[in-house]
Amino acid sequence: MPTDSKKFRTLTPLLKSHTVSIQHLLENLSDAATLRMTLDSLSGLLPYVLSFKKIVRELTRVVASVWADSANNEMTRLSAFLVMRRLVVISDPSIREAVLKQAYQGLVKGARNTTVHNIQGINLMKNTASELWGLDPTVGYTTGFGFIRQLAIHLRTSITNKTKDSYKTVYNWQYIHSLDFWSRVVAAHCESLREAEAGKPSPLRPLIYPVVQVTLGAMRLIPTAQYFPLRFQLIRSLLRISSATATYIPLAPALIEVLNSAEMKKQPKPSTLKALDFSTAIRATKAYLRTRVYQDGVGEQVAELLGEFFILWTKNIAFPELALPVIVMLKRWIKAMTKKTGGNRNSKINSLIALLVQKLEANSRWIEEKRAKVDFAPNNRAGVDNFLKDVDWEKTPLGAYVAGQRKSRDQKAKMLEEARKTDDTKRKEAEMADAEEGAEDFGNDSGEEEEDAELDMASDAELEDDDSEDDE
Repeated sequence: MPTDSKKFRTLTPLLKSHTVSIQHLLENLSDAATLRMTLDSLSGLLPYVLSFKKIVRELTRVVASVWADSANNEMTRLSAFLVMRRLVVISDPSIREAVLKQAYQGLVKGARNTTVHNIQGINLMKNTASELWGLDPTVGYTTGFGFIRQLAIHLRTSITNKTKDSYKTVYNWQYIHSLDFWSRVVAAHCESLREAEAGKPSPLRPLIYPVVQVTLGAMRLIPTAQYFPLRFQLIRSLLRISSATATYIPLAPALIEVLNSAEMKKQPKPSTLKALDFSTAIRATKAYLRTRVYQDGVGEQVAELLGEFFILWTKNIAFPELALPVIVMLKRWIKAMTKKTGGNRNSKINSLIALLVQKLEANSRWIEEKRAKVDFAPNNRAGVDNFLKDVDWEKTPLGAYVAGQRKSRDQKAKMLEEARKTDDTKRKEAEMADAEEGAEDFGNDSGEEEEDAELDMASDAELEDDDSEDDE
């Protein structure tokens, strides 16, 4: 129906009333199926309510809160996202901006606490919200720049105002998830292949530099061993950007710095603590520091991330020059750690780093052999870019090693996830059994009370009979 017709003007009060009613429903419904049905019914109504700016803004806020609520199941949250996506597609720039702002605020609000139970829901939010920023890159750039600038201001304030708790505005899950979210936005929409297909760079590409700079600054704010998990989280975000956009980000120094810390150089003390889950941690408690379990976990993370960093450039013609300084520093570290009189005496980590060095050296030799056969000069950019373009990265010496490591980590993660689900099921069954026992006990107590009451009544009746006989 045309919105400028007489009939539409007649229906306007009804539309407004109905939309406000749906908004009220969405704020109060708890049943997943009904909530999903309400959201689906809203999708077809959106073109007719676009002219009611105030109502649309309120509706956006409510839908975004449903999407960001971890208590809702995945299907319900996806239904809410589809409503937001449709709004961005059919609306004008002002409403698009409002939708993007509400989505970002919902994401930040929903990422306050991170556990193994809600990490999948947070990742779902980050992946779906990142799609919205590509629907209108112009509006996406302006809103994105504003939010990234806000993160940079928080970081600058933490650096300049050195109070006891100033770092807490940066070293929290909301800030880390925000940086990770922007890494996903630029990785999704500034991907080299995607830009090549479009024939022009993405309008969001200028966001890469500020995101990288703020992330590197946050990483080095407090370089203590307690915040190594946070550093690893941010390095993974930067690796995502580097991989998708072919942007070189110097991440090896940040990882070498971890190896050269006192935490990794000194002999650890034994501990019975369970291994720290680095995927859901940004801070290690003091109990973990200087323990064997923490040193093992940090060492494994460093080896993994160094491998992931160099795999991005494993086919690059300049790989030997890129890897040489790191190989030299790693060799020095291994030599210092394996001395008879000192070192960390952690054979597991030392052998892991030594194996990585072997693979880096093997890959360097392989690249040198290949480039010895080329017939173009270094200033030939086309020749340099097409060097080993037809070779799969898994077939390189370093690539085969990293692919094997990824496979074993995936299997381990799958086993841990299955074990966690089994534990959750057992816990729920135990809770249900306890609840049933409580109900049975309550029933038995009631039955006993009834029997006691019947006995009392019987004895009273007997006394009455005795009294009546005495009277006779």
